[in-house]
Amino acid sequence: MLRSLLLSIALCLGATTALPQQGSSGLVSLETRQATQGWEAVGRLDINGDGFCTAALIRDRLLLTAAHCVYDQNDQAIPASAFVFQAGLRNGRADATRSIVRIVAHPDYEPDGPTAKIGGVKNDIAVLELSQPIRYSGVRPFPIAGRPFRGDEVAIVSYGMDRAEAPSLQESCTILSRLNGALVMDCEAEFGSSGSPVFRIIDGRAQIVSVVSAIGESGGTSVSLGTSLEEPLQTLLAEFAARGPARPGGEQRLIQIGERNDTGAKFVRPTN
Repeated sequence: MLRSLLLSIALCLGATTALPQQGSSGLVSLETRQATQGWEAVGRLDINGDGFCTAALIRDRLLLTAAHCVYDQNDQAIPASAFVFQAGLRNGRADATRSIVRIVAHPDYEPDGPTAKIGGVKNDIAVLELSQPIRYSGVRPFPIAGRPFRGDEVAIVSYGMDRAEAPSLQESCTILSRLNGALVMDCEAEFGSSGSPVFRIIDGRAQIVSVVSAIGESGGTSVSLGTSLEEPLQTLLAEFAARGPARPGGEQRLIQIGERNDTGAKFVRPTN
């Protein structure tokens, strides 16, 4: 799943002052265990066995993805039982596979079908609770970073329509601008990329700064849009906590932006 932006929005984006293009490194397929090291907590989120989005662990039992992934083409909520998360899936093998027991979308998100509205992108996030936690040493949840700024270099890990069997990494793309609470980026995205985590590498650690929501066009150049997580994510997690645990005896702690997370994945960027 991946929504496109209305033409009027694309024209609006084209009117913004764009940064000089810094050159995309393109997508690199992560097909081996060595290549996926540090990214195992990104996985494919299968929906009813006939579609998928991308999602990432932010706690050992909690996924972050795009809210529009949890609604069908008629804007009706899809039941949790229809979803399966495959962490680190590559060439038919996953590091962990879990069903979903609860879904909470941002309380202010309004599903709007296949065509995104710019005002809705900022709230296009959802959290999904796994049936069982993933506590393998090689699959470590990602911490959440504070809001990024125009010009910041980011990376994206995603699955896509023509690359569904292994994740792909775009190591270098750029935040071009901010618009109505959304981040406009030159990161590559396609169907299946919805919900893909966008990272900054801070102190050698990959930290999530956004989630891919939609694609559009700015000045004849393809762009992707995602939420700036800071305030929307705190609102979403407060809503999640207020609803109580999905199962008796369960618990869920709120995640603080930029907090130290000893279970977060560490990643050291290569020098070449």
